[in-house]
Amino acid sequence: MRKKIGIALALFGLGTQLAVAQNIPSKKNVLKSLELTNAYFMNKWPDAGKSIITNRERPSNIWTRAVYYEGLMSLYQIKSDKAYYDYAVQWGEKHKWGLRDGVSTRNADNQACGQTYIDLYNIDKKPERIKDIKESMDLMMKSGKVDDWTWIDALQMGMPVFAKLGVLYNDNAYYEYMYKMYMHSKNVEGGGLYNAKDGLWWRDKDFVPPYKEPNGEDCYWSRGNGWVVAALVKTLEIMPKNGPHRDEYLKTYHEMIKALVPIQRADGFWNVSLHDATHFGGKETSGTALFVYGMAWGVNQGILDKKVYTPIIAKAWNAMAKDAVHKNGFLGYMQGTGKEPKDGQPVSYTSMPDFEDYGLGCYLLAGTEVYKMKR
Repeated sequence: MRKKIGIALALFGLGTQLAVAQNIPSKKNVLKSLELTNAYFMNKWPDAGKSIITNRERPSNIWTRAVYYEGLMSLYQIKSDKAYYDYAVQWGEKHKWGLRDGVSTRNADNQACGQTYIDLYNIDKKPERIKDIKESMDLMMKSGKVDDWTWIDALQMGMPVFAKLGVLYNDNAYYEYMYKMYMHSKNVEGGGLYNAKDGLWWRDKDFVPPYKEPNGEDCYWSRGNGWVVAALVKTLEIMPKNGPHRDEYLKTYHEMIKALVPIQRADGFWNVSLHDATHFGGKETSGTALFVYGMAWGVNQGILDKKVYTPIIAKAWNAMAKDAVHKNGFLGYMQGTGKEPKDGQPVSYTSMPDFEDYGLGCYLLAGTEVYKMKR
């Protein structure tokens, strides 16, 4: 009798889930949301070279803007609007295709712009577009030093640059050096920033145990883990199928995606603290968008089960499109810059993050992959 009741309850639960399961919107509706949010930003920042002023002035080729252009180039893949291309070229030209702090920089945040520079070079092979970013990464490799990526955000900023150069020059040296730097972050930095048991990453050595969240759990920051998902996705997408160490990246990707499923919020978002919903709990768009990006890419590549992950992706995308996107294209529920749940707070529908660009970039990356899910 108990067994029959258990089966009945399980079937009831499954039926309830199916009844409330959401669908991926039409291509038209997804694209409309991407165009709206992007237009808001491009209209607000017509001069792509204008400095960003928050608590101080920064050049617009920093990582926050670089992530936006990563998203814009993804949008350009599905809608080849010349205005998008011109806006990206203007950004590169106004910075003379340079890096903040010059070619000698070892900071991945300063090198992230190279992702778009290389993309634009692949469209129009003008050597000045990649001269500085190649020189910077080559200097990194010549140094033999592999311990620069001391925070997990750096993986998204730096790994795709190495991967793109590896493809461009058909040179495995870029892949091998990227792997050494990645593995240092994963297994050596702070004792190793990846916790295989939980399938998630600590943001940097300051958050490795004994550091704990208020509820006693480990601190896994949503956007930080989102950056790693994006790094793995981009690296896997860019590298050739027979490229070195793909198995490592794919294994960690699957472990992370699996870990994210049970901690999705009921409303479709993920919390800023992945294992402590009470620590600045609430909707947050940037981490959610990066997880959607990673999952939708996996479905599109045929490496994630479409039946299992489509409802999860649809729930998250629909939540962002409905609850976070304002009528004018502004994105709400966006955590400002920082490195942990308490930073950039409060996060609300109307709160303005200190930088608007990187969150939009994450949303464009997610939306582009969601768009591709509709055949």
